[in-house]
Amino acid sequence: MEITLLYFGGCPHWEVADQRVRELAAGRPDITITHRLVETPEEADRVGFLGSPSILVDGVDPFAEPGEQPGLSCRRYRTPDGYAGAPTLEQLRAVLGAG
Repeated sequence: MEITLLYFGGCPHWEVADQRVRELAAGRPDITITHRLVETPEEADRVGFLGSPSILVDGVDPFAEPGEQPGLSCRRYRTPDGYAGAPTLEQLRAVLGAG
């Protein structure tokens, strides 16, 4: 499983998402994590960057919602406790599976 964390430098939430992804990937040799810095609006459009952080699993954004548009912005995720800057551990666990 390939996880790509897309982010831009001005968003503080990508580090939280990175920490959570790494925690769930620990001990899982089937998971590879890469990071991609998105720096321009043109690049955001080209890669379908829906905000920072975006987490792609095998090239697909499992958290994408209808109507979201690419751009350099901080992303908001729906969580059981309201909107947050990163998915919860439980949401990520559901996407990544038990391994």
